[in-house]
Amino acid sequence: MSKKVLGNTGRGLLFVISAPAGTGKSTLMEMILEEFPDEVAESCSCTTRQPRPGEIAKKHYEFITIEAFEEKIANKEFIEYAKVFGNYYGTRKEEVERLQRQGKHVVLVIDTQGAMQIMGQVPALFIFVFPPSMDELRRRLFKRKTEDEEKIQERLLVAKQELAFASRYDYQIVNDDLTITHQVLKSIFIAEEHHNPTFRSKGES
Repeated sequence: MSKKVLGNTGRGLLFVISAPAGTGKSTLMEMILEEFPDEVAESCSCTTRQPRPGEIAKKHYEFITIEAFEEKIANKEFIEYAKVFGNYYGTRKEEVERLQRQGKHVVLVIDTQGAMQIMGQVPALFIFVFPPSMDELRRRLFKRKTEDEEKIQERLLVAKQELAFASRYDYQIVNDDLTITHQVLKSIFIAEEHHNPTFRSKGES
């Protein structure tokens, strides 16, 4: 059997992925997780928003009350958190560390607010995914048919603000073709695992 291309570390890396809504980041993550179910894990974030159709509690998000979320903030349980469109989103430190101890590469799919909180706080690799253009992003958001015109315009405004932070990320990729972007993202994971000695197993040269 050939050597695994991922999962050759004692402690997993932390990858932070940000992208405007409608860019395809969730689909990309599903493709990565399907290909590497034992090597890569997406940390389950907490949120105060209501579940969307098809979302499963403790898989897509941990759905909690505003009071419970704010208690976790007070107890400093989050590695990052943000309030987006009136709802809290946050990543628990213990969840990330638990997965890393298992040797899994942990992926946080979060907005730029959260990513900026993590930068300089813990070792991580940051990846920003661009849409091909704002016109294409608008088309994708309308195609989803999950929000009205006002909400879509609000998301496009936020997207422009998020793009201003892209230069601070380690990698910037454009999701013009999903298959190609998936291969690029996979290549980043593999390259970083093999070139980041901090996370290699003990005794590995």
